Amino acid sequence: MSHRISVNGEPHLVDAAPDTPLLYALRNDLGLSGPKFGCGLGQCGACAAIVGGKLARTCSITLRDVGEDQVTTLEGLGTLQKPHPLQTSFINEQAGQCGYCLNGMIMAAKALLDRNRNPSEEEIKNALADQLCRCGVHNRIVRAVRRAATELSR
Repeated sequence: MSHRISVNGEPHLVDAAPDTPLLYALRNDLGLSGPKFGCGLGQCGACAAIVGGKLARTCSITLRDVGEDQVTTLEGLGTLQKPHPLQTSFINEQAGQCGYCLNGMIMAAKALLDRNRNPSEEEIKNALADQLCRCGVHNRIVRAVRRAATELSR
Protein backbone atom coordinates (compact mmCIF):
# COMPACT_ATOMS: atom_id res chain seq x y z
CA MET A 1 0.00 0.00 0.00
CA SER A 2 1.28 3.50 -0.81
CA HIS A 3 1.22 6.36 1.69
CA ARG A 4 1.76 10.01 0.86
CA ILE A 5 3.69 11.73 3.62
CA SER A 6 5.29 15.15 3.81
CA VAL A 7 8.75 15.08 5.39
CA ASN A 8 10.91 18.15 5.81
CA GLY A 9 8.70 20.08 3.42
CA GLU A 10 8.90 17.51 0.63
CA PRO A 11 6.17 15.08 -0.47
CA HIS A 12 7.07 11.39 -0.49
CA LEU A 13 5.32 8.20 -1.51
CA VAL A 14 6.12 5.27 0.77
CA ASP A 15 5.13 1.72 -0.13
CA ALA A 16 4.46 0.00 3.19
CA ALA A 17 1.71 -1.45 5.35
CA PRO A 18 -0.39 1.15 7.20
CA ASP A 19 0.82 -0.16 10.56
CA THR A 20 4.50 0.35 9.66
CA PRO A 21 6.19 2.57 12.26
CA LEU A 22 7.01 6.01 10.89
CA LEU A 23 10.61 5.47 12.04
CA TYR A 24 11.06 2.60 9.59
CA ALA A 25 9.75 4.69 6.70
CA LEU A 26 12.00 7.61 7.62
CA ARG A 27 15.15 5.51 7.90
CA ASN A 28 14.60 2.66 5.45
CA ASP A 29 12.53 4.27 2.72
CA LEU A 30 13.65 7.91 2.87
CA GLY A 31 17.24 7.33 4.01
CA LEU A 32 17.09 9.75 6.94
CA SER A 33 19.51 8.87 9.71
CA GLY A 34 18.62 11.53 12.31
CA PRO A 35 15.88 9.53 14.04
CA LYS A 36 17.43 6.47 15.65
CA PHE A 37 15.99 3.15 16.80
CA GLY A 38 16.54 3.08 20.54
CA CYS A 39 14.07 1.18 22.66
CA GLY A 40 11.30 0.63 20.10
CA LEU A 41 8.78 1.39 22.86
CA GLY A 42 8.53 5.17 22.63
CA GLN A 43 10.39 5.65 25.91
CA CYS A 44 13.94 6.79 25.12
CA GLY A 45 13.36 9.57 22.56
CA ALA A 46 16.12 8.60 20.12
CA CYS A 47 13.53 8.37 17.34
CA ALA A 48 11.90 11.76 18.00
CA ALA A 49 10.58 13.97 15.22
CA ILE A 50 8.02 16.73 15.06
CA VAL A 51 4.75 15.48 13.60
CA GLY A 52 1.90 17.92 13.10
CA GLY A 53 3.77 20.52 15.15
CA LYS A 54 4.24 18.26 18.18
CA LEU A 55 7.12 16.14 19.41
CA ALA A 56 6.47 12.49 18.55
CA ARG A 57 8.18 9.16 19.05
CA THR A 58 8.34 7.80 15.51
CA CYS A 59 8.83 4.20 16.65
CA SER A 60 5.38 4.34 18.26
CA ILE A 61 3.30 6.01 15.56
CA THR A 62 2.38 4.40 12.28
CA LEU A 63 2.16 5.68 8.75
CA ARG A 64 -1.63 5.56 9.18
CA ASP A 65 -1.32 7.83 12.26
CA VAL A 66 0.67 10.44 10.34
CA GLY A 67 -2.06 11.12 7.81
CA GLU A 68 -1.66 14.61 6.35
CA ASP A 69 0.56 15.90 9.17
CA GLN A 70 3.89 17.48 8.28
CA VAL A 71 6.88 15.53 9.62
CA THR A 72 10.09 17.36 10.51
CA THR A 73 13.24 15.43 11.29
CA LEU A 74 16.68 16.58 12.37
CA GLU A 75 17.65 16.77 8.69
CA GLY A 76 14.85 19.28 8.11
CA LEU A 77 16.10 21.85 10.62
CA GLY A 78 19.09 23.19 8.75
CA THR A 79 21.79 22.46 6.21
CA LEU A 80 25.56 22.14 6.40
CA GLN A 81 25.80 25.61 4.91
CA LYS A 82 23.12 27.11 7.17
CA PRO A 83 22.53 25.00 10.28
CA HIS A 84 19.64 25.72 12.62
CA PRO A 85 20.68 27.69 15.74
CA LEU A 86 20.04 24.57 17.83
CA GLN A 87 22.46 22.56 15.73
CA THR A 88 25.09 25.30 15.96
CA SER A 89 24.65 25.71 19.71
CA PHE A 90 24.94 21.95 20.33
CA ILE A 91 28.22 21.99 18.40
CA ASN A 92 29.54 25.12 20.14
CA GLU A 93 28.66 23.82 23.60
CA GLN A 94 30.06 20.37 22.77
CA ALA A 95 26.73 18.99 23.92
CA GLY A 96 27.20 15.53 22.53
CA GLN A 97 29.29 12.64 23.55
CA CYS A 98 28.22 9.35 21.97
CA GLY A 99 25.62 11.24 19.92
CA TYR A 100 22.85 8.67 20.14
CA CYS A 101 20.46 10.87 22.09
CA LEU A 102 21.21 14.06 20.16
CA ASN A 103 18.40 13.62 17.67
CA GLY A 104 15.84 13.38 20.47
CA MET A 105 17.42 16.17 22.51
CA ILE A 106 17.51 18.57 19.58
CA MET A 107 14.00 17.72 18.41
CA ALA A 108 12.60 18.07 21.96
CA ALA A 109 14.39 21.41 22.26
CA LYS A 110 12.99 22.49 18.87
CA ALA A 111 9.45 21.63 19.99
CA LEU A 112 10.01 23.64 23.18
CA LEU A 113 11.46 26.67 21.38
CA ASP A 114 8.63 26.60 18.84
CA ARG A 115 6.16 27.22 21.67
CA ASN A 116 8.40 29.25 24.01
CA ARG A 117 11.26 31.35 22.61
CA ASN A 118 12.58 32.23 26.07
CA PRO A 119 12.26 29.20 28.35
CA SER A 120 13.66 29.11 31.85
CA GLU A 121 16.27 26.54 32.81
CA GLU A 122 13.55 24.57 34.59
CA GLU A 123 11.36 24.60 31.47
CA ILE A 124 14.30 23.36 29.38
CA LYS A 125 15.01 20.55 31.82
CA ASN A 126 11.34 19.58 31.90
CA ALA A 127 11.15 19.54 28.09
CA LEU A 128 14.20 17.27 27.90
CA ALA A 129 13.33 15.04 30.87
CA ASP A 130 11.86 12.26 28.71
CA GLN A 131 14.92 12.05 26.45
CA LEU A 132 17.20 9.29 27.68
CA CYS A 133 20.92 10.12 27.76
CA ARG A 134 23.52 8.10 29.60
CA CYS A 135 26.62 10.11 28.71
CA GLY A 136 26.23 12.76 31.41
CA VAL A 137 26.37 15.87 29.23
CA HIS A 138 23.05 17.23 30.50
CA ASN A 139 24.54 20.54 31.65
CA ARG A 140 26.03 21.15 28.21
CA ILE A 141 22.73 20.26 26.56
CA VAL A 142 20.84 22.74 28.74
CA ARG A 143 23.44 25.42 27.93
CA ALA A 144 23.07 24.64 24.23
CA VAL A 145 19.29 25.06 24.35
CA ARG A 146 19.68 28.31 26.31
CA ARG A 147 22.19 29.55 23.74
CA ALA A 148 19.87 28.69 20.85
CA ALA A 149 16.96 30.42 22.60
CA THR A 150 19.06 33.59 22.89
CA GLU A 151 20.03 33.35 19.22
CA LEU A 152 16.43 32.77 18.10
CA SER A 153 15.18 35.72 20.20
CA ARG A 154 17.34 38.20 18.32
